Amino acid sequence: MLIPRATLRTTAAAAAMTAALVGLGAGSANAAGWPPLQEGGYLYTGANGTGAVTTVDLGDLGTCHTLATPVRSVQVVNGAASVVLYTGAGCTGAYPLATGSLARSNLLNPALSYRVVPA
Repeated sequence: MLIPRATLRTTAAAAAMTAALVGLGAGSANAAGWPPLQEGGYLYTGANGTGAVTTVDLGDLGTCHTLATPVRSVQVVNGAASVVLYTGAGCTGAYPLATGSLARSNLLNPALSYRVVPA
């Protein structure tokens, strides 16, 4: 059985429109809540870059910084430095997380301290 060309074009157009709408929805949900990317390092007390922000001095390599409030998300945009986050104060705790020099993510566990290291 042959399908008329008009039906194929209509079906293809509907499929393309559906894919475009799904793609737009996924993109919006993915970026929801995050502040725009900007040069530097930032730690946030809430998920998705929300809450109180701590600006990281990416030039202060090796110094351990203990935070007054645990952070739950991080954003780093820098070609030379990375931030290592620790679950305990004084740069202690199991499973430290190193961000890399370009990162934006939520943390699995709240971090209480960090150290800047070369990327």
